[in-house]
Amino acid sequence: MQKFALGIAALALALPATAEEPDPSPNDIVAQAQPGDWVQIAPKDLMVMTLAPPDQGPGQASADGNPREVVIQLMPAPFSQGWVDNVRLLARSGYYDGLSVIRVQDNYVTQWGDPAEDEANAKPLPDGLKVMEEDEYESRTETLLDSIVDQYAIDPYASRVWIRGGWPLSGDSKGRWPVHCYGMVGVARGMSPNTGDGSSLYTVIGHAPRHLDRNIALVGRVIEGMEHLSSLPRGKGPLGFYAKDEQDKRTPILSVKLGSETGEFPPPIFQYLSTESTTFAKYAEARANRRDPFFIHPAGGADICNIPVPVRRVPSE
Repeated sequence: MQKFALGIAALALALPATAEEPDPSPNDIVAQAQPGDWVQIAPKDLMVMTLAPPDQGPGQASADGNPREVVIQLMPAPFSQGWVDNVRLLARSGYYDGLSVIRVQDNYVTQWGDPAEDEANAKPLPDGLKVMEEDEYESRTETLLDSIVDQYAIDPYASRVWIRGGWPLSGDSKGRWPVHCYGMVGVARGMSPNTGDGSSLYTVIGHAPRHLDRNIALVGRVIEGMEHLSSLPRGKGPLGFYAKDEQDKRTPILSVKLGSETGEFPPPIFQYLSTESTTFAKYAEARANRRDPFFIHPAGGADICNIPVPVRRVPSE
């Protein structure tokens, strides 16, 4: 009987497989990407914000006591370059060091800056900050080639969409602009015509607030450590600002440094999946039409913000 069972097992192994291989998930496609599919982000285009450990941020659950790093990739030309220059200047001058998270609005944004911004003891701003005009929220000079996501991405806020050079963009016949997807970093501002100087920044922690596109400057995106900003206690004041009796909830900022100036050697290296690659085309199609085993009905499309560009940290040797 045992020999008979072994014979059946051997026969089964010898027969060709009849079941079809399941379609790969987006994560499977990224995992199988070749080294040449990845593009390195220059350290000078990174900014590392170090938040105080949880046990130094009242209102936080105690953890291991290690500082929390948030890595931000700054926006490339031609978008928001005046504001990006300001952010670089503010980081180099040490302006952000010692400030704190001042606002956490559920399903919206986390904002950091000077809690005393409008008071007499506000931290002085460095000289040389630029003042931008409102028409600089979008670019009208760059001509973009067709994007491989055109047939997959859906955007009710614009007539065209692109994911080019690693960034999600929307536009029309007159211009193009970066979009407020989850994790994007923008410049807080006052009422128009104020356009913000970069001294107070925010990141999107909820559903993409696309109504902000072309109304506020975007200067980058969080590529690592997003959990440190999305999990902070919510503010109870207007718009999620911490009220006077909640000041102990503010998370202190220990430092903000450009990636090439952190003192690490080698500096932190990150790569994004080339958005002009065949692998990214397969990934975008899989995001729009999930056919891996869990899914029953392919959606036939995906919101531009639901095709996030994969980013990975490269371990130092």
